Amino acid sequence: MTTTQAIIRIQNGVCRMPKWRMAEPVNFETLDGEHVAIVGPNGGGKSMLADIIVGRHPLLMHDPEYNFSPSTKKLVSDNIKYITFRDTYGGDNDKTYYLQQRWNQMEIDESTPTAGDKLEEAFNMAGEDTPERRELQQHIYDLFNMRSLLDKYIILLSSGELRKFKLATALFADPRVLIMDNPFIGLDAETRDQLKVLLTTLANERNLQIILILSKTDDIPDFITHVVEVKDMKVYPKVTLKEYLDSREPVPAHILSDENAKQIIDLPYNNDDYDVDEVVKMNHVSIVYGKRTILKSLDWTVHNGEHWALSGQNGAGKSTLLSLVCADNPQSYACDITLFGRQRGTGESIWDIKKHIGYVSPEMHRAYHRDMPAINVVASGLKDSVGLYVKPTGDDIERCKFWMDVFGLEGKETAPFLEISSGEQRLVLLARAFVKDPELIILDEPLHGLDNRNRRLVKDVIDTFCKRRNKTLIMVSHYREEYPSCIDHEMKLIKH
Repeated sequence: MTTTQAIIRIQNGVCRMPKWRMAEPVNFETLDGEHVAIVGPNGGGKSMLADIIVGRHPLLMHDPEYNFSPSTKKLVSDNIKYITFRDTYGGDNDKTYYLQQRWNQMEIDESTPTAGDKLEEAFNMAGEDTPERRELQQHIYDLFNMRSLLDKYIILLSSGELRKFKLATALFADPRVLIMDNPFIGLDAETRDQLKVLLTTLANERNLQIILILSKTDDIPDFITHVVEVKDMKVYPKVTLKEYLDSREPVPAHILSDENAKQIIDLPYNNDDYDVDEVVKMNHVSIVYGKRTILKSLDWTVHNGEHWALSGQNGAGKSTLLSLVCADNPQSYACDITLFGRQRGTGESIWDIKKHIGYVSPEMHRAYHRDMPAINVVASGLKDSVGLYVKPTGDDIERCKFWMDVFGLEGKETAPFLEISSGEQRLVLLARAFVKDPELIILDEPLHGLDNRNRRLVKDVIDTFCKRRNKTLIMVSHYREEYPSCIDHEMKLIKH
């Protein structure tokens, strides 16, 4: 009788460092031929388990056991590739990034690498230049429609394009195990389908085991064979995909409490609100970077009280459009743009504009690499800063606590921002966007990385907030099911 090869086995694993320990000793095993989804709520411990699997958190007594056969590579790091998709342009710890960098062409010179330069560098570092590996490289480019990105500067890649880039660099190494943290977020529908096809093909054709960490559990691809649930910092026994789907509890129709909904509706209004008919007006707006046209002769008017959804392929210009509204893009001052009835460039400062806008985006998430208490991140929204430079008043603190409570973050006020889960970080940034009760709320992929329950909660909050007087919404999402019910206008951008 033959036994199936265990590729990764952890028995009664307890991390040496107390801050990395799960609530119970970790037991986890994957067998050859299995493809596993690790699922669970935000903050439940999914990423902590992945860090234990790859050896980032050393264990007491029992180290993880690995058998990567038929791979002959000796190092765990050569056999397991773990992609966390932190929307990086360089390394995962690029501390030089700032919020407006993606839009600032002054940062680009001849030394700035293109995506093709970095991909070729990653290809060469991953192994010998053989015809078989070149064929794999070209196969990945074709499946991901990446050839149009090769001459594009890394700094200009959209959030979704960055995910393609990071996936390609990992796959060039031909790993035995590929672990991906929320690989589908930020990708348009076509690219999500391409990725599922690519992963299915790789799973079937190569000695590759795939482990997906998923917050959105309706994203589980068909090639996944088993599911491991992680919640309350406990790793539950592995079950088959069918067993998991059959036992999964439906998400309630509403998560936001009636009490919190009433408190949002009853918030006092500011006396210095803009109250105009045309909140955003763009006349023949074009954005060109070098030879690339991102937006072409765009006419767009957003009226007070309208709730817009923006859609379109990765790289179609959705985030660029939002950067113009928020005055993060230097080209906004060369365009015919009117905001709150005031012509851009007629004397108002960037802070005059931002004072009336609540904003969250993948770029903003990445720009927060300061490890301050979560409530300070929320409070920074009152001053539109990345970082907190003015001490908040007692009333400010109460307002921040209220919005943290609304987004289910009770007890997280003093938690260091960089030590909470990425999903909890996104909720903190959402609280930051709403905290000053803005007239215009701009949400670029607001449900990024959130579990199903928190996705429902955020949609409830958006719907409730938009019932208030003088509130206008612009939201970007690649999932139609993410649209809150208040959406009444839609614009699809076409990639040029």
